[in-house]
Amino acid sequence: MKKSCLIPLIIFCILAIGGAGYAIYTLYLDEVQGPATYETQTGSTQTIIDKTVATGSVQPRKEVAIKPQISGIVKEIYVEAGEQIEVNDLIAKVKVIPNMVSLNNAENRVERAKISLDNANMDFDRNSELLEKGVIAAADFQGFEIAQRQAKEELDAAKDALAIVKEGVSQRSGSSSLTLIKATIPGMVLDVPVKEGNSVIEANNFNEGTSIATIADMKDLLFIGKVDESEVEKLEIGMELILTIGAIENRTFPATLEYIAPKGVEDNGAIKFEIKAAVNLEDGEFIRAGYSANADVVLRKEEDVFAIDESLVQFDADKKPFVEVETSPNVYEKRTLELGLSDGMKVQVISGVTASDKIKIWSSPIYDK
Repeated sequence: MKKSCLIPLIIFCILAIGGAGYAIYTLYLDEVQGPATYETQTGSTQTIIDKTVATGSVQPRKEVAIKPQISGIVKEIYVEAGEQIEVNDLIAKVKVIPNMVSLNNAENRVERAKISLDNANMDFDRNSELLEKGVIAAADFQGFEIAQRQAKEELDAAKDALAIVKEGVSQRSGSSSLTLIKATIPGMVLDVPVKEGNSVIEANNFNEGTSIATIADMKDLLFIGKVDESEVEKLEIGMELILTIGAIENRTFPATLEYIAPKGVEDNGAIKFEIKAAVNLEDGEFIRAGYSANADVVLRKEEDVFAIDESLVQFDADKKPFVEVETSPNVYEKRTLELGLSDGMKVQVISGVTASDKIKIWSSPIYDK
């Protein structure tokens, strides 16, 4: 026999033997295991939520760092972190350590002002006598009177400047003092980073100054987080968020989206956009500032709709969804579905099956032995 005929014959024999073996094995399984049956499942009324997740933290909307208006050393501190305070409540007192150059200039100004006042007084007294004798007119005397008043005012101003340099308070200001650090907003003291004896620097054009305390309104909180660029176009101002805070177990907090950044920033190779949402707290609820949180951004929500597990849905060659419904024991009928909203676990069924239909769980066959 020619070699070209022998090879196809061998292949045919192998395939025939393999087919016969598979048929025998199948008959054996049917005999041992019995026919395959499937578990079924019915749908139910569900609330379907399509959402995306944003990571971030909870921060106060209004948070203010209180800084001194004069440099010196902290003499007394009147508050502690956690206290609730009002506007103008005392926070701390600063003892002024005068700058020697400024002190010297202020003292020299006072001396020059005294000399000017003495000279103005002499001119005033001398010309007063001339006015009484009618030697000069009243209009000419008026200039000496004004010069005396200006000299007095300059001396008072020089003394005030010296007092501010030495003590941080002027004689004219009364109870007002740069050494007394007061609250500028009502709220809770979040932090007092300085201690008595610490040196502090005033806020000026070249230095932001030393923070004496941080105050915030803890009743008005914001969730500040970031969402991926693939999700940002699905967001709208006013959307509902559900906050989950890792430090507070078994509780969620509602929030309302208020801000979506118009410009994204790169974060670990991905472009993300900042969002801000107002946290809706009930009376008596308290959340600490700085807690990390995850926000489920509700993109779409369908309440009280008929839904099934998404794992029950199959797709045909035309990518149309369908399920197999049990019509009699171990007999199933194909039903084409019209689907609605999905959350990845449950999917809304608009038409195709009802709550009484038993849907085949096609991935879990059971064999009767």
